[in-house]
Amino acid sequence: MFEDQDKCWQEACRLNGIAPLRRVWGSRHIPGPEDVSSWIDKLMNELVRPLTEEEMHPQTLETANPRYIFEGTMMEAFDFFSQSEPIPQLYNNAPIMKYTDGLPVVPPTEELVQKMLKGTSHKADEIVRYQSDHRLGDRVNQMGSSGKKGDIVYFMPMRRYATVEKVATIGVMAGCQPEHMPALLAMAESGGGCGDGRGGVSYVISGPYSKEIKMNFDTNVLGAGNLSNRALGRAAELMFRNFGGNIPNVTNCGVWGQDLQNCIPENDDALPEGWVSIREEYDFGKNESCIISMGVGQVNTRQSTPFMPGGYREFQKSGHGGIGRRLGVKGVPGPHNFIEYFVDSLWKDWEGGYTFYLLPEMARDLKACGFKTNDEVYEWLYKKSFMTVK
Repeated sequence: MFEDQDKCWQEACRLNGIAPLRRVWGSRHIPGPEDVSSWIDKLMNELVRPLTEEEMHPQTLETANPRYIFEGTMMEAFDFFSQSEPIPQLYNNAPIMKYTDGLPVVPPTEELVQKMLKGTSHKADEIVRYQSDHRLGDRVNQMGSSGKKGDIVYFMPMRRYATVEKVATIGVMAGCQPEHMPALLAMAESGGGCGDGRGGVSYVISGPYSKEIKMNFDTNVLGAGNLSNRALGRAAELMFRNFGGNIPNVTNCGVWGQDLQNCIPENDDALPEGWVSIREEYDFGKNESCIISMGVGQVNTRQSTPFMPGGYREFQKSGHGGIGRRLGVKGVPGPHNFIEYFVDSLWKDWEGGYTFYLLPEMARDLKACGFKTNDEVYEWLYKKSFMTVK
């Protein structure tokens, strides 16, 4: 393994109740044969040396789970939730907030949490469990978001569980309202934006519920301003920190991390005729609502389209601009299949599935190009995803 991952390795062992497994450090830069020469003797020694006392009698990880973590005035509460701790594994001992995502939160007082709980019929002390079978494959299973109906949901990377009251507490901290509790509980059931660094904290809500909580479907859907879009997105990040125990380079071995994400709605009113909503693709009913997690385990990657609005419209209207030149349709009026522009780059350095974020206008253009259903777009992408082995 690599030296900079050592603390993550130790924490993973501690979490699973075993002594730190023996390991040697390889190099990220030295070529293979030369690198092996630098650690092969250490490896052989680690394989044969006698067990230590710690290895024979590992300590079980004990974690506190109090209902109250602070008592005091509101101003003192703001100071309490502003605490940070330096992380030696980060350059310059960069501090990480103990309870938040780095921004101020609403202190979750008893009164505010009880108000939030009015948004659900579930009991406050009920443990979050899977309401249906979640089987999403081995890679996701490692991250704690798979299980059978009735199983407890464990939040990665620290494998903690949560009650409905704690989900409501996160909602208060994020600035949510009681009407957001159904989304918060569904988010928690999906793993709460938690993972081991490979996951994501981005969610999409599909169905009439998104209108009930007045989400923004229009311009600036990924930006600031709408309470439901922004607060629900932030709740996932707070679950990752508080339920999952996310600490960069300690419990989370990710590299870049996630930027501030919105939870966004699917505007299925704007779908072209013949196309179906994402919830229907996942076998939910047209009048049902569901929440979809993006980017979990690299199997569902978000992909927005790489076009400037003005350039895209000129391309569709008259074939002008760089898009038209690249596709060989310069001067030819649309409609044009814009996915041709970037399909070759999809599999150059990635794997797994994609979820495309499209403006309604772009979906209508695809329909005009002859794609009568979503499935026809998928079939076209499938056929375009083969390459000749030389």
